[in-house]
Amino acid sequence: MDQQAFEAARAAYQNGDWAAVVSAASVVRQPGEVCGASDHLKGNALMKLGRYSDAAEAYADALLDTAYGKRGALSCNQGRALLAAGRPADAVAPLVAATADADYATPYKAQMALGTAKTMLGDLREAGIAYRNAAIDESNPEPAKALLKLGDCFMGLGRPVDAIEALRTALDFSTPLANQSQIYASLGSAYVAANRMNEAIDAFGKAIADGSLQLTAEQQASYNAAQKAVAAISARQPSETDAMLAAAGFGDGATGTGSFDPLDPLGKSGELMPSPEDTGFFSVTESDLMQAEADDRKMRRKHKHTGLKVFFFILFLLVVIGGAAGFAYYKGYGWPTQESVTEELFSSVSNNGDASSVLADSVSDTAAKEIVASIPTGSTVKVDGVNRSMSKSTVFATATLSAGGTANYTIDMVRVGFGWKVSGLTVEYPSQVDNGTTTSTGTLSATTDEPATTQQAATTDEVAATTDEAATTASADGAAADHKPRHLRAAREHGLRRGGGENISVIFNGKGEAAKL
Repeated sequence: MDQQAFEAARAAYQNGDWAAVVSAASVVRQPGEVCGASDHLKGNALMKLGRYSDAAEAYADALLDTAYGKRGALSCNQGRALLAAGRPADAVAPLVAATADADYATPYKAQMALGTAKTMLGDLREAGIAYRNAAIDESNPEPAKALLKLGDCFMGLGRPVDAIEALRTALDFSTPLANQSQIYASLGSAYVAANRMNEAIDAFGKAIADGSLQLTAEQQASYNAAQKAVAAISARQPSETDAMLAAAGFGDGATGTGSFDPLDPLGKSGELMPSPEDTGFFSVTESDLMQAEADDRKMRRKHKHTGLKVFFFILFLLVVIGGAAGFAYYKGYGWPTQESVTEELFSSVSNNGDASSVLADSVSDTAAKEIVASIPTGSTVKVDGVNRSMSKSTVFATATLSAGGTANYTIDMVRVGFGWKVSGLTVEYPSQVDNGTTTSTGTLSATTDEPATTQQAATTDEVAATTDEAATTASADGAAADHKPRHLRAAREHGLRRGGGENISVIFNGKGEAAKL
């Protein structure tokens, strides 16, 4: 291989000197050698020079170089060169080979050329298949051209209705800025063949509106035929009914018109009812009408794509809603919310002494009774804050008691479905300093003037003993108050005015066990 000659051929190709490309590429390889790159350049230059048969031979030589690749592009170029040389039968094989190459990036080019070759050979069916494949190829930037050719194939096969469908789809794929005149001209011919004269006149009128297109002799003849047919319908001859009316004294009998129309005695419509002899309406069967209506609905759906748009819109909404719900679930939100569950807990106890509707299944009967007993009847609750997570939450609340004063509650909740339920509760009866004397809390029943039961007294004694022990430990440590949890320190500032001692927090852990801190 002569590398210097190859570089010269490539430089000439970049400069558009096609003759120099052919000259340099012809001496790149020695007899018996293959060089797909140089033969590819040579074939392209020969196409530019109009030497189509020589270009086809150059592409065939390039295909011998299996290491070069690009077999789809080379085969397509070879087929197009043979078409340009007037050899469609020879062009079919390389074009089919190009469409079979999975690595070929633009197979629609080979399909378009194959459709041309089949048309030249008179095989309109195979040509239509090739044009259809080109139209549906996603790499094809101009499917309207393939659809226009497909419409011509349908016309050649005597299928004007299918041609109309293909050409109307071509209009959908072509932009308003593109020249649509040729599509409208072919559509006009298809309408005439389908005996849809008014639509044919409209299509032909749009084809020649800007003056850029000259109708072919066949198209002009179709246009004239459509105009004559519409004119004949407009200026129809009087029917037998008109003659009968004229004989009865209505109208002049010659034109079927007169000063008085028995079908429009007041002369408001300005039109006569069409005669059955002049229209095909009365010969149409009910099945024909139903089929026509179905076809019309199908066409409207096809062009508007309403169902597809609605589907994608609903799908988009579902994705957005699902994403928002998932994010809210992850961040600890749900329904009912932690706040509403807290309010329902206190209201349920105050109303009927039952909190089962808001308690988790893991809470035992004993723990449930303790939780209900820890909530005074008639109290109101205010949620101070919520620590949220995906599966567990903690609610900090302050209850205002009916007898005066407040109590602090820490309520543990677990996720149940998308909402929340109570799994445990901590109640704190805080103390405050009054006239220099430190007071402390007792049990809930102590907030009333009624005497406590034996069980309540025992609980109070036990709590008091624990409190004394805690007080001793605190005095020995010297700084125990600083190490208590935040909610205990806050409890001192907002506590009830009760009997002496330190704060007591009773925790109900969901198992019926009460731990005293």
